[in-house]
Amino acid sequence: MKRLADLNDTVETWRGLERRSNEASELAALAAAEGDESLIADLERDVAALVSELDGLELGLSFSGPYDARDAILAIHAGAGGTESQDWAEMLLRMYLRWAERRGYETQVLDMTSGEEAGLKSVTVEVRGKLAYGYMKSERGVHRLVRLSPFDSDHARHTSFALVEVMPEAESAAEVTLDPDDLRIDTFRASGHGGQNVQKNSTAIRITHIPTGIAVVCQNERSQSRNKESALRVLEARLLEVEVKRQADERAKIKGEHVDAGWGNQIRSYVLHPYKLVKDHRTDFEVSSAEAVLDGDLDPFIDAYLKSTMGSGGS
Repeated sequence: MKRLADLNDTVETWRGLERRSNEASELAALAAAEGDESLIADLERDVAALVSELDGLELGLSFSGPYDARDAILAIHAGAGGTESQDWAEMLLRMYLRWAERRGYETQVLDMTSGEEAGLKSVTVEVRGKLAYGYMKSERGVHRLVRLSPFDSDHARHTSFALVEVMPEAESAAEVTLDPDDLRIDTFRASGHGGQNVQKNSTAIRITHIPTGIAVVCQNERSQSRNKESALRVLEARLLEVEVKRQADERAKIKGEHVDAGWGNQIRSYVLHPYKLVKDHRTDFEVSSAEAVLDGDLDPFIDAYLKSTMGSGGS
């Protein structure tokens, strides 16, 4: 029903544009025949509005992937570098939460592991909203930060890395089959900042998928059952991503291509010193307003990436 509603909205949008373009065409013929200045002014306004709306809808053509319309699971992992990278991971989390808020998306932190001194070792967030995965898939990869360290007494310049993963949320059991015999479920006490136990009861859940070795931990909820439910959603998304990657690898082999998705492929650099610049290395799109980007102004980067992949079948 959700898919049907989305398709109906899309069809109605394009039919509405068709009606308005036909009306503009009739108005143009009338204005040309009568030479009426007011009709010409109305026509110019209508055409400008149509062009603006079409420019916005052009981006929608990039959402042709089978999972683009889905909710997304976002995971951020601090790279090597201790506190510096952990603080960077927390900055990225804030950036994405601000971006999601701007778009009207709902977010829920499913699991969070704090750093020893500051920042985050890792965090997993569910992002719910129309085309959440379609937009967020552009953020997968390594993000690099260059700045003067607030944790260094000498205020030396440091480079930090964090890995961002984005997975489509599984929508049905048919997509991902979880055999209970393949799961090892462990319970333990939820941990707070610095690793101390914050609950007396064992409410935190770790689920390990034995065939793949994928392990998921959820401890943010006070209820063991809710943590288990969240952990299963993340596990299903990770297994779906494994299957998507397997299919993509098979297609790449057929094409004779192979793209390494390892840590060496940083997708974007955020430079705060000695100058301010955010540059996407895939599209060469860049801006000097680094603070605005870190405050959630990501749409220009996402739009540039999606437009660069239109027609390439990238997902």
